[in-house]
Amino acid sequence: MGIATWLASAAVALAIARTLPVRPVSLPMEALLTSVAACCYGLVATALDFGGWNEPDSRAAILAFLGAATCLPLARAASIRRASRSAGKSG
Repeated sequence: MGIATWLASAAVALAIARTLPVRPVSLPMEALLTSVAACCYGLVATALDFGGWNEPDSRAAILAFLGAATCLPLARAASIRRASRSAGKSG
């Protein structure tokens, strides 16, 4: 049940991020990124005793949401930077 809470937090972070007009990363890649990030942060929350993988806790959900919401702009920035570097080399 806790993992479902983490993944729901990831889905909320992804839904909010997809409302922004700049989308250099594809939807499946962003969904995978948010899911992995939320699970990693959920495991950190479990280590900090904020619930567990089988029991939902709002603190773990918040930590998973914030972690996923932090990873998305970092991935988008890296993708934009990579694209601008490749465009500069070809020109």
